[in-house]
Amino acid sequence: MTILYVVLALIVGLVGGFFLARMTMKNYLAKNPPISEEMMKSMMMSMGQKPSQKKLNQVMAQMKNQTLKSQKK
Repeated sequence: MTILYVVLALIVGLVGGFFLARMTMKNYLAKNPPISEEMMKSMMMSMGQKPSQKKLNQVMAQMKNQTLKSQKK
């Protein structure tokens, strides 16, 4: 009987840990996006575009909206 409790506790702990880690990573990536404004600026310059601050702000807002939409799913 005790072996059953140990196995059950292990399964519950693994499932709970998975969802807790998933939620933590989503929150971290929402607050700290992997692409910064400087990285976006250098990417646009390498593609031959001269990025203005307005264009950078638009692209960053668009990326933020996209991550919020994907989190709601």
